[in-house]
Amino acid sequence: MRRFKLILLLLFLPNSAVLSWGFFAHKQINKHAVFTLPPAMFSFYKKHIQFITENAVNPDKRCYAVEGEAPRHYIDLEYYGDSVSWKEHLQYWSQAVEEHTKEVLMQHGILPWHIYRMKHALTEAFRRKDGNRILRLSADIGHYIADANVPLHTSENYNGQFTDQEGIHGLWETRLPELFLDSYDFFIGRAEYVDNPQQRAWKAIITAHKAVGSVLSLEKKLSEYFSATKKYSFEQRGSTLQKVYSIAYAQAYHNILDGQVERQMRASVKMVGDFWLTCWVDAGQPDLDSLLQLPLLEDQRQEDFSKYKKRKVRACGE
Repeated sequence: MRRFKLILLLLFLPNSAVLSWGFFAHKQINKHAVFTLPPAMFSFYKKHIQFITENAVNPDKRCYAVEGEAPRHYIDLEYYGDSVSWKEHLQYWSQAVEEHTKEVLMQHGILPWHIYRMKHALTEAFRRKDGNRILRLSADIGHYIADANVPLHTSENYNGQFTDQEGIHGLWETRLPELFLDSYDFFIGRAEYVDNPQQRAWKAIITAHKAVGSVLSLEKKLSEYFSATKKYSFEQRGSTLQKVYSIAYAQAYHNILDGQVERQMRASVKMVGDFWLTCWVDAGQPDLDSLLQLPLLEDQRQEDFSKYKKRKVRACGE
């Protein structure tokens, strides 16, 4: 299948060792979202901010372990035509299945529908005051919402493979945040209630999709001014020497994007906080302070992926 690649091959693509927004960026998005919450939620989330942060990457890890996980991270909007058709027959899962079949939807990604499904699951966890489940689902939905704000998660040309730009996925959403995140402003304000979460998920995806053209065209234009020896470099990561986009090239690309990556990260942080708050409100605003003294179950602090059979799939988000 087009969307699946051998992990071995991925190791030779520039900066492909980290997935999706990149482990680092996903963790930062969840972490900063905690500080958008109102006092009634903040104490609980702040106490468990390390859990929320560290477990932000679990959905990417599941891509190599769980059947059906990968399509939850993207959607190929080009397959469905113009924006009018998206609004008319894609927004609701039952209508989309009737129009296209579940198999087609899975082939082209189910990210917006999965966000809405996760919203209901988190709301129910709040209603039951299940602290462990609240934290796990909060970390997970934060990941999927962040993915929805990445332009290349909305496109069939997810890694520039149709435009001779292989590796641009990792450049935009991993290399740039790793290098420049310290300069980003995450003072975003307070989380707000979302009246229609399903429409909100689609709005994020459509907004991100509008940036696909600039993500690709600006990098294509920039590459004309860099030789291969200046475009790429090698960096030591752990015990491995990896080929990556050079700092000079990343800086130039970051500059011509004119704040695009920062804007999408800020949008991710705000949206994550908004959805956490919305789930809590829809559950009746349960008293989370009463959960502060309840310890996490030791075997649930980190998800155990060893029980899954390793699968050879493409990196989530590519």
